[in-house]
Amino acid sequence: MNKRKIILGLMLLCSGALPRVNYAQTSQTANKSKKETIMTAPKNKASDEAQIRQQIDNFVKAFRTKDLNLMMSLYAPGFVAFDIVPPLQQVGTDTYKNVWGKVFAFFQHPIDFETRDLSIVTGADVAFSRQLLRLQTTMPNGQKVDRWERLTFGFRKIDGVWLIAHEHVSVPADLFSGRAVLDLQP
Repeated sequence: MNKRKIILGLMLLCSGALPRVNYAQTSQTANKSKKETIMTAPKNKASDEAQIRQQIDNFVKAFRTKDLNLMMSLYAPGFVAFDIVPPLQQVGTDTYKNVWGKVFAFFQHPIDFETRDLSIVTGADVAFSRQLLRLQTTMPNGQKVDRWERLTFGFRKIDGVWLIAHEHVSVPADLFSGRAVLDLQP
């Protein structure tokens, strides 16, 4: 390896652009490890993002079809939700299963979503996504629902599967009236 490549590599490593490597390894093993890390990191990132997108698609599918089993399969043990409905937080999948049961009973078919501005950031075993979503459905009293919400997921990679460890759903609020503002659009 020539001097320029070493200097460039050190600059990239110090800037955080390259993954950290365990330099306690032998020189030959460390060089091989660096090459493998550099070559596989983008592939893993793309694969992780694709898996997370699939989990988000499964979330939408479960909501649209009111599939409680599919919905609950997306959540990690120790899950916590900051949902749009009281209380301030829901802790545990058993508690949240009851919430989804009530939500599914509350909304009539069809339930439709539109999503915008999805952003996913991944790490080795944690990730988060954020997006805007438009919920369109009908309540049991016949009232139409058509509103934009904000949705953030925190994911954990457990046994190779990305699961939702935290969910935050919100709408903006008018600070003077204390009421939710449900007519905003992106």
